[in-house]
Amino acid sequence: QQKCPSHSVLSPCDRAITVSSCSKAQSVIPNPYLISWHLKKTFTDVFFSTGDWMYGGLRHNVFLQYLAWVTYPIVLITFSAGFVQIIAPQAVGSGIPEMKTILRGVVLKEYLTLKTFLAKVIGLTCALGSGMPLGKEGPFVHVASMCATLLSKAMSLFGGIYEVRDESVWMVGGNLCVLFSIEVTSTFFAVRNYWRGFFAATFSAFIFRVLAVWNKDEETITALFKTRFRLDFPFDLQELPAFAVIGIASGFGGALFVYFHRKIVAIMRKQKSITKFLMKKRLLYPALVTLLIATLTFPRGFGQFMAGELTQKETLVTLFDNRTWAKQGMAEEFDYVGISEVWKNPQVNVFVTLFWMSALATTIPVPCGAFMPVFVIGAAFGRLVGESMAAWFPDGIHADGSIYRIVPGGYAVVGAAALSGAVTHTISTSVIVFELTGQISHILPVMIAVILANAVAQSLQPSVYDSIIRIKKLPYLPELGWGHLEKYNVRVEDIMVRDIRFVMVNCKYRDLQDLIQSTKLKHLPLVESSESMILLGSIEMAQLQGLLDDQFSRRRRLEYLKERAIAKKKVEDDSYRLIDEENRVVKDSEVRIQVRDSLLGHDSEAPHKIITTAIILFPPPQIAEWEDKQFDQQVDFSDCKIDPAPFQLVEWTSLHKTHTMFSLLGLNHAYVTSIGRLIGVVALKEVSYVVTALCWRVLGV
Repeated sequence: QQKCPSHSVLSPCDRAITVSSCSKAQSVIPNPYLISWHLKKTFTDVFFSTGDWMYGGLRHNVFLQYLAWVTYPIVLITFSAGFVQIIAPQAVGSGIPEMKTILRGVVLKEYLTLKTFLAKVIGLTCALGSGMPLGKEGPFVHVASMCATLLSKAMSLFGGIYEVRDESVWMVGGNLCVLFSIEVTSTFFAVRNYWRGFFAATFSAFIFRVLAVWNKDEETITALFKTRFRLDFPFDLQELPAFAVIGIASGFGGALFVYFHRKIVAIMRKQKSITKFLMKKRLLYPALVTLLIATLTFPRGFGQFMAGELTQKETLVTLFDNRTWAKQGMAEEFDYVGISEVWKNPQVNVFVTLFWMSALATTIPVPCGAFMPVFVIGAAFGRLVGESMAAWFPDGIHADGSIYRIVPGGYAVVGAAALSGAVTHTISTSVIVFELTGQISHILPVMIAVILANAVAQSLQPSVYDSIIRIKKLPYLPELGWGHLEKYNVRVEDIMVRDIRFVMVNCKYRDLQDLIQSTKLKHLPLVESSESMILLGSIEMAQLQGLLDDQFSRRRRLEYLKERAIAKKKVEDDSYRLIDEENRVVKDSEVRIQVRDSLLGHDSEAPHKIITTAIILFPPPQIAEWEDKQFDQQVDFSDCKIDPAPFQLVEWTSLHKTHTMFSLLGLNHAYVTSIGRLIGVVALKEVSYVVTALCWRVLGV
């Protein structure tokens, strides 16, 4: 059993309720894309427009331009950090690591409440409007989960069909992006719920694009980042090695990004003095990081060498451009117009600077994600490779005499999918780029690059979400990679706890009390005897506490005291008749007789008053004697709910199989038996510790 003051573990029954109620909760899952559209049009675009207006209005004074460029994001980021810290600190970050933990069966307090929802939405809006390299995909998984929880609670007022637990939000991951959400939040997913996720995602995307048309942002329903790649000959077969190189390099880059992000947090935590100072000045760190990034991206400073003036969307639009920027690869010189004008100077700087700035920005304590910044970095790297290929092969590499020039925009698409897949350890990013661009002409290069990137990244580092789980020390069972050969050599007997607290069938209430006072476990094994140790089942601690409370309940005490009071009354009445004439009676006895005599007159309520008086006047030694007798009685388990078939493992079970069982069944603990005899217990805590140590030793971190 894991013990965490801020977490509570769901029982197997609760998890069954969660799964069975999935279809009920699906009908009330909200539309996160509707929220996204409102945030985009109402706040984020307004923030961007305001920043551009301030920057453009001061173009005649470089210093004032710099102040406006730096001050505006600092104000938004510090407001976001302060607002979230005051309202709901649980809203910090993407929320996907916490959702993975919740789906595992652990309830994280205050992570799915209305207060957290408001803090997440408002904080995320300000963070995105600041122009920092931050994403919103991860936070919107969290937002969708909170919406489902709140709407489920609201709809429960109208009928029992919607009376579901908060944990039913395990299905809402499919509401944002079916494949991606399932990959990043679930180890095992029920296929029967797949169509529900597709239905919710399709409806959400449709509403989002229709609102864009109604608002006259688009002429019709189309992709977010439209591309116009050649359809007749999108790429040459001989370009596949270049795409494979992008995938391999992206795998190393994704692992480096996760490692760099974790090291930044580790360095900050190791410096105790800095940590204490930042804990007192919580807004100082986000302000300093924002100041650094804003200074480096100032368009009239270093920003002119890294396209610092562009937003993430504008950057992707230009990187996915099917035209070639390299003069050697074009029949005529490229005409830099509009937002493409900022790409006259930047080359390699874009990829390098965005890489470390994005890793640093995601450590700011505001609602933010890492997917979109990594997506942009991958697109920049792919574009760099594509432009290099276009410069090396101006006429393409087609061999049959026809000229099909290289399309660097296709390389950008491949790089974006590969690097984002490497960082998140997902394959679904290949599908995401097709949905974003509206073309599948590069489906083969994208799949090759994403698979290679995942193969490299998974062998080097955990995903960015698993890394954050480890940083935050959340109770989550990490995955076993394909390169961990020790998982077949480690046995359950090597990691199980042998010092077991158990309940015997023939135990006494005194033993039960000692057991309850000495352990905080929620379940205890029930054995035949301490000699045989034959496992008979599992019993909850609440049941044991109920047995003990019932044995020493007020009802039983009143019954006993009533019997003793009646018996004492008869003895005292006989003694009263034998009192000598001199009334030499002990003072205490005289007082008791007078009290009882006044109460026992001819009143019809005398019996009740006898009991009350007996309780008040009953000597404590006799009460202690009665309690000792009760403690020495054998416990009766006939009215107790016992699980007759708790999950069991044999001592030779491998770590791989144990990990699979814990992940598949959502176990919190399992009893280890040998020929029916209980020899140990292995909990999620032990499995998680061993798997984590094994993974990080193999990864060399």
